[in-house]
Amino acid sequence: MLRIAVPNKGSLSEPASAMLHEAGYRQRKDRRELVLVDAENEVEFFFLRPRDIAVYVGSGKLDIGITGRDLLLDSGSQAEEIMQLGFAGSTFRYATRPGTAKDVGDFGGMTIATSFSGLVTKHLADNGVDADVVHLDGAVETAIQLGVAEIIADVVETGTTLRNAGLEVIGEPILTSEAVVIRRHGAPVDDPKVQQFLRRMQGVLVARRYVMMDYDIRVEQVDRAVALTPGLESPTVSPLHHEGWVAVRSMVPSRDAQRIMDELYDLGARAILTTGIHACRL
Repeated sequence: MLRIAVPNKGSLSEPASAMLHEAGYRQRKDRRELVLVDAENEVEFFFLRPRDIAVYVGSGKLDIGITGRDLLLDSGSQAEEIMQLGFAGSTFRYATRPGTAKDVGDFGGMTIATSFSGLVTKHLADNGVDADVVHLDGAVETAIQLGVAEIIADVVETGTTLRNAGLEVIGEPILTSEAVVIRRHGAPVDDPKVQQFLRRMQGVLVARRYVMMDYDIRVEQVDRAVALTPGLESPTVSPLHHEGWVAVRSMVPSRDAQRIMDELYDLGARAILTTGIHACRL
């Protein structure tokens, strides 16, 4: 049975559970439930603190897990990223009061407060900077106001919280993060159960990005229409009972669907329909 670590709270929890549900796995009915056995799919889910997931997976106690790239790298555990999941995106950056420093090269001798001390310590070492790192749990932007540090390193989305605290983002991003699937370093890459899980998750990602488009078009316009809807390999083209017309079916990126429908209509296509894709295997 495949043992999978899932975030039990925070920004990773709900999107991860939704994705697993779309992939056909059972969901817990009570948020206090820490272990869920999905016997039909031969999977056992363990709901853990997002920060602890990389440690459990890296130690080999669990086979794979879903966590953030930032949490994985900060943990220093023997785990590696094997799939990007496309949600919980964030940027990890330095911030300080205006005029204190311009980039990481100016941090020598200063103190940096962060909730990601492992990640920051490594980044400073990689840049040859000797600075002190203070570990805090949450709300690190107050560290400068209270005199704990001159610099902070934190997740930045819009930057509004930092600006309200009188701080500015400086230097290049330390890291761009998102939710990822991880496994232990050196674990077999061809484990059938792991590969099946990854195929399911990849199927959800594709289903979210594409819609199925069907339309009818005159035979003489097929080549131009197919150029607009090439599909992943090639579209399905079937003759209609009405002579001179064909039906075309193809997957198209959902973000482009309305534009493609407009262009197809201008070519003379009719009965243009789009339908959602709930699952797929490519």
